[in-house]
Amino acid sequence: MGEAELYTSNHKLVIRSILYLYGEAADQQLAIQAADEIALYWNEPKAQVKIRKDLYEVQFEIEGIYVPDLTPATVWHNTNPRLNYFRVEEYSLHDISFVDGLGSNTGYFKRANLQVNSTTAAHEYGHTLGLDHPKVLDIRGKGQPGIMYPRGTLCDPAFQYDPAAAPGNKGGTLNPFTRKVLDSDIQALKLSRLSFDDRNIAVLGEFSSLYHQKHLEN
Repeated sequence: MGEAELYTSNHKLVIRSILYLYGEAADQQLAIQAADEIALYWNEPKAQVKIRKDLYEVQFEIEGIYVPDLTPATVWHNTNPRLNYFRVEEYSLHDISFVDGLGSNTGYFKRANLQVNSTTAAHEYGHTLGLDHPKVLDIRGKGQPGIMYPRGTLCDPAFQYDPAAAPGNKGGTLNPFTRKVLDSDIQALKLSRLSFDDRNIAVLGEFSSLYHQKHLEN
């Protein structure tokens, strides 16, 4: 989830989001790392979108903050669209990281998914802005995978865990480290449809406002 601000003087559209990380596997360094990754990948395309007949350069400003004493009520009652809350733990019941629906502002990170440049934070951020996984998950012959392709996607050898592996076999699926945010990912946000108020402010996503308890192994 995020807040978008339109700057008509210099034709920039700035999307601001803050990641609040909590949980036993979270810390401030990880919060900064996740925020920096999101900003790096989502700003890479230097995309432009047309709004009110003019082109605007899209920029993402992302901040990461560790909140060890976050309370459920803080998440439940938050009304700031910039704020996103993710619990971080070593164990996840689903064995993956996830958000609480498309366009949500809460979710759960599995710590092992958040290696430097793993693209997991950038991928899940796309979900918070409303993007789903593509319907076609066999993109062999299509080149560079976009950020929203999930693990298990069939892709060209250069983007697999093991370029020598047969497609679909061990090592023969998308290595998430090779994903990138493409211009098409920015266009898929349909930013031209945002409803800006008299301050040129708009909101991307909705409040899911779910506080996650730690998942326990059986």
